[in-house]
Amino acid sequence: MSVGTHIHTYHDGRWHAGDLAVIGAADHGAWLGTTVFDGARFFDGRAPDLVAHCARVNRSAEALMITPTVTVEDMVEIIREGLTHYGPEDAVYIRPMYWAIHGDATAIVPREGATGFAVSLEQIPMAPADAAVTLGRTRFRRPVMEDAVVNAKAGCLYPNNARMLTEVRARGFQNALVADAMGNVAETATANIFMTRDGEVFTPVPNGTFLSGITRARHIAHLKAEGVRVHECVLTFEDFERADEVFMTGNMSKVTPVTGFEDTAYQIGPIARRLREMYWDWAATQPL
Repeated sequence: MSVGTHIHTYHDGRWHAGDLAVIGAADHGAWLGTTVFDGARFFDGRAPDLVAHCARVNRSAEALMITPTVTVEDMVEIIREGLTHYGPEDAVYIRPMYWAIHGDATAIVPREGATGFAVSLEQIPMAPADAAVTLGRTRFRRPVMEDAVVNAKAGCLYPNNARMLTEVRARGFQNALVADAMGNVAETATANIFMTRDGEVFTPVPNGTFLSGITRARHIAHLKAEGVRVHECVLTFEDFERADEVFMTGNMSKVTPVTGFEDTAYQIGPIARRLREMYWDWAATQPL
């Protein structure tokens, strides 16, 4: 199911107009969930960090024992070709993906080299600067490496995120603030999380339970360049209740302010606003 419009699909060596069917019902990916993807963004005529996203989808494939078959350089060129179908005023979600086609003799383990590859481009607007969300607590937690492939951006991880969202939405919240196995804050159901207190920024330290995002790293670099102190550390839910401001970061919307966590209310704060400005200023300097 597509979530955007004006879709183009790369598969089998060429671009196709529309949402092309690319995976077979008997493919390992459809049957046993061996799928990985990544997400980049094209907006204002630029695709910032495209190389990093293409490199990560290859690492995700390897984590799921899927053989990546497209080099980062070739993937970038494929995507750039596909983006010629759009204008600089269009905002596009860029999704390269792999899936296993065959399994080994047991059927469970993906067969080496038997890989499907596609890229989906969907026109999806960028969220406005004041598009904020509220967060609720969920009983569902982020897994650890011994339980799941948390070092990959894998489709098989997302049913757990869906459970988180469904649970908190039933109570009137839009997203979930999620704990790791130890009960400390890890991220939200859809993005990395930051909070501020007394002009300093805090974010959960990457501990192997969640992906430390590409956009997250970019924001940390921008904040430090601005002279803001950033702490990657263990954070509790009580820390977020005492925060001055809270915001999510991720590829889809870059910076999303949070205006509430359970009974705690926040204003859209100056650091989130400045971080969004810094990101857009930096993106304008990047190549396609």
